[in-house]
Amino acid sequence: MKSLIQRQFDFMGKRRVAFAISGAMLLASIVSLLLLGLNLGLDFTGGTLVEVRFASAPTLETVRQTLEAAGFQDVAVQTFGASTEVLIRLQQAFEAGVGDQVVTLLQDAGSDVSLVRAEFVGAQVGDQLRDKSGMGMLVALGIVMLYVAARFQYKFAIGALLALLHDVIIVVGAFSLFGFEFDLTVLAAVLAVIGYSLNDTIVVYDRIRENIRKSRIDDMPAIFNEAINQTLSRTLATSGTTLLVLLALVTLGGDMIHFFAVALIFGVVIGTFSSIYVAAALLLPLKLQREDLIPARKEDPEAEELP
Repeated sequence: MKSLIQRQFDFMGKRRVAFAISGAMLLASIVSLLLLGLNLGLDFTGGTLVEVRFASAPTLETVRQTLEAAGFQDVAVQTFGASTEVLIRLQQAFEAGVGDQVVTLLQDAGSDVSLVRAEFVGAQVGDQLRDKSGMGMLVALGIVMLYVAARFQYKFAIGALLALLHDVIIVVGAFSLFGFEFDLTVLAAVLAVIGYSLNDTIVVYDRIRENIRKSRIDDMPAIFNEAINQTLSRTLATSGTTLLVLLALVTLGGDMIHFFAVALIFGVVIGTFSSIYVAAALLLPLKLQREDLIPARKEDPEAEELP
């Protein structure tokens, strides 16, 4: 029985099904972003930060439920250094005595807790910075497109750009759909997803180009299948080991980087999928031909005149 690495999968034969799945995920993401928006974190909205110290390590979920039951909304609770140091983020304007109010609520719930500090946190990312971040991402995608076009061919650049946009929209849409908090760490994860997905796409593209130049046939789906199967073991090994690390971060990393790891998990899975069924498969409707990579030889008129 052939191993997974030795088997030849007909990826291109299933590309229409994959396009339908991608289309459904994109549609769900866009609708969610338009209707629900993003659950922006304190980094984007500003709010109140309260740091408290417990006598013994508390249960963060209990702290969160206690505050929400008292009427506080959008409460984020995480450990801050030691397990007894807890940072509470409230997405509301700062009010005098809010720190004492929080401590009193926790003490009434049976906790031995004291106030360390309470302060207002301004939005680290205002409208101007958000606009610049969006512009920076567009510039980065433009540079990526130029690089891929220069190294391969413009049809490869179009496929890579659409694949990156596909990955970013779905990852951000997933955060909107599930209501996960979107803060600066998640934004950093989205940028990391772009780099990860592009790296996987370049590997697949490089093998496709090589196989087109070596092959004597013009059956592009068959050439693409061969190229993807040849890089499949590398793709699965890279994605698998990365996911193992990210799963460890989700379960053991704490609240501080929880959603950072969640965003990267979404990105690695979607990026692996898109490198095959978006970046590569889109080269077929873009009508990539052998002539796009191998210029036709010019006939030598002097040679024709020789006897």
